[in-house]
Amino acid sequence: MYNLVKKDLKLGIQPFFFVFPLLLGLLMLIPSWVYFLVPLYFCWLTIPNMFSNFKTQNDLMFTAMMPVTKKDMVKARISVIVILEIMHIGWAAIFGLIHDLLYANINVGYYFFAPTMGFWGLCMAMMAIFNIAFIPMYYKTAYKYGGALAVAVIAAMLFAGIVQWLGIRISSWSELFNVNVADHWVFHGTLLIAGIAIFAAFTLIAYGIAVKRFLKVEIL
Repeated sequence: MYNLVKKDLKLGIQPFFFVFPLLLGLLMLIPSWVYFLVPLYFCWLTIPNMFSNFKTQNDLMFTAMMPVTKKDMVKARISVIVILEIMHIGWAAIFGLIHDLLYANINVGYYFFAPTMGFWGLCMAMMAIFNIAFIPMYYKTAYKYGGALAVAVIAAMLFAGIVQWLGIRISSWSELFNVNVADHWVFHGTLLIAGIAIFAAFTLIAYGIAVKRFLKVEIL
């Protein structure tokens, strides 16, 4: 499985997409921006390019000729997706901390969610929804990714849009995320832990469903 992950990282993904999360993280330095857009670029750009590259290289047939099981093929591909997701959110969180230091003495009026621990928990939940929508649908064929990607992107965007809209419309939510953050660190910490737990659970569920579906796929 390790060699499959190594293959995907070295041969299947263009080097730019390992730098891309860092570049996107710089967007976190924009004061009072829509920070949900930063991890969403993973869904909009990284995944489409990554799976287009795999399809162009006929990676499925190539990997099927290797002495590996279908279960390991799924596990390796999902591991690569998770690695890239963590890179995107990790760099964004780092620049979110830099953002807090830069604007510590400036009264930034946040209309959208500020980059808090709770916000990153919501981002992890958004990625979880993307994974559980995209991965099982993709492994119906392990080749066609367009329909699965469209459903997953819409699901992730709906989650982000609804949560952000509630944060704007409900004043108590706005205060929790944007005004009295230091007074509610337990809430934000709990939300972060919950987001990570949801991400892990949904990804494992997606993996289980994907394996069952991929075992039924005939690779010619």
